[in-house]
Order: sequence, then structure tokens, then C-alpha cells
Amino acid sequence: MDLVKGLFEGSRLALARSITAVENEYDNAIDIMKAIYPKTGNARILGITGAPGAGKSTLTDKVVKHYLDQGKKIGIVAIDPTSPFSGGAILGDRIRMNDLTLNENVFIRSMGTRGSLGGLSKKTADVVKLMDAFGMDLVIIETVGVGQSEVDIVKNADTTLVVLVPGLGDDIQAIKAGILEIGDVFAINKADRDGCDRLNVEIEMMLDLDSREVKWRPPIKRTIASKDQGVDELIDALDEHFEYLEDSGELQNRRAERTRDEIIAMINEQIGRYVAEKVVVSDEFNSQVAAVNERTNDPYTVVNNVMTSVLK
Repeated sequence: MDLVKGLFEGSRLALARSITAVENEYDNAIDIMKAIYPKTGNARILGITGAPGAGKSTLTDKVVKHYLDQGKKIGIVAIDPTSPFSGGAILGDRIRMNDLTLNENVFIRSMGTRGSLGGLSKKTADVVKLMDAFGMDLVIIETVGVGQSEVDIVKNADTTLVVLVPGLGDDIQAIKAGILEIGDVFAINKADRDGCDRLNVEIEMMLDLDSREVKWRPPIKRTIASKDQGVDELIDALDEHFEYLEDSGELQNRRAERTRDEIIAMINEQIGRYVAEKVVVSDEFNSQVAAVNERTNDPYTVVNNVMTSVLK
């Protein structure tokens, strides 16, 4: 089937097959992305991230249902960790959103990280574009359970929601560098647990310590996703942030920066692939490695020679 034509006509099968082609780097993947690119840039992109066990999938399920009530068409990219040993992934996030799978206004795609660090799959941005071109109003990216340095979501989303839960960290967890610095909105989930007030204060302290001059102070909302409590207020905060982005011009700035970062990443990937396929398998490279090992050459000279040959 003509995947691009089918995708533009609203075929969910075409969307699914297009995502598979891109994710597995089939021969037609780049042609698909080139064809759909002019139709992208319309969907709002929401990133949901947080530590393992914070209730991201359950909260995502509730957020999606609230947006469905507003008549939105929603795409969900759920990222699951890939085993470094077997290479497999359970892709189990959709189990928690099982009753959404039959909704014609929702399309859920689970993806394994396939060894990528940062909490996302390498092909996440392309899958988001495919859902955008398909006509989704909102695309939600739910990351794997991440730590303090896995913050790639901020490079892919317009609004980043950081989900926290009381009782998972020490007293200064909220002011450690990393994941908490990327939040546009904070949600303290499982807010009926002990320590909720304390966590709230710690986040406020962290925000007070931020020396940057920012016009948007991230709000902190309390939710109990399993009981659908506090989700309306959270939705309001997410909508307010997107309105702020549009009104201030920050949305255009973020997306321009995202485009720049994406092109640079693609260039780096192409160079790395060329080096892996053409350079490091050559006899000349092996001889240079041997020379370095024997201390008759140095690695800096070898790298310089490789870059010179690649970029000439």
C-alpha cells in the first residue's frame, strides 16, 4: 500500500506500518519522512517523565481521557527499557492504558529504547512527526523511568511534565541537578502518601534557588491518578503553559532549537555510521590501532587522520 497516501487519508494501518518502517530503518523510511514533513508542526507535544514507580502510565491514562472529553485526537508514544542482555522489551505501558486502545481517537505505540540513553528511543522524534502528520492534536511521549541525567525529553516536547512521588528520595532529592530542572509543570502523584507536603516544599525551594530569570514559574499540582483526583487542575496547568509558550514566542524558539539539535544529531549519526561501515573495518585502520598499541603512534593523530579523510 501507499503508506504516505494512506496516512494522510487517516488509515491507522498506514500509520502503524510507517512507524514500523522508520523504527526498523527500512529502505523506504527516509522517503516516508521526507513526504510527510511538510504536514508536521501542528500537533502539541507533551512529554511526561519521572522516576520508576511514580505512576506515569496511570497518570498518562487519566490525562488522555480528560483531553478526549475535549474532542482531541491523541497519539501516545510509550517508551520502555530494552534489556542490555536479551535485547528485548516488555512494552507493558499500554497494559495500564488498555481501555484506550479501542478508542478511535487514540493511537498508542510502544517502543523500546534499543540501547539509547536519555529515557527515549532514538526514533522517538520521527514517530512523533508521523503522528503529527496523521492529524493528531496532541502527542504524548511517556519516557522510561528515568534518573537525574536522562533528560532527552526536553529536546522533544513543547511542555515537559515531571511526575514525582513522596517517599522515593532523600531530603535533598528535589534540589539535585538534573531531571527536576527540565520541568515546566510538576505533578506530585500518589499525594495521599506521607511526605507529600515535604516534597512540595522541597520543590518550591529548588525553584527559589534557580538563578535564571524566567517568566514561567513551574506550578506544582497534586494528583492521585489511580482515583482520578487532581487531574483537572493538572490539565489546566498544562494548558496554561502551552498558552504561555504561544503568547511569549517561546514555542517558536523551542521548536527552532529542536530543529537545529535534530539536524546536528542526524549529521553526527551519519558520520558515525560512515566511520563504522567504511573506516574501522579497513586494514589501514587496524594497522593504525596496532601502531597506537605499540606506542609508535598516538590515538589523537589517528582520530585526526580519520576525521580528515571523512570530511575531505
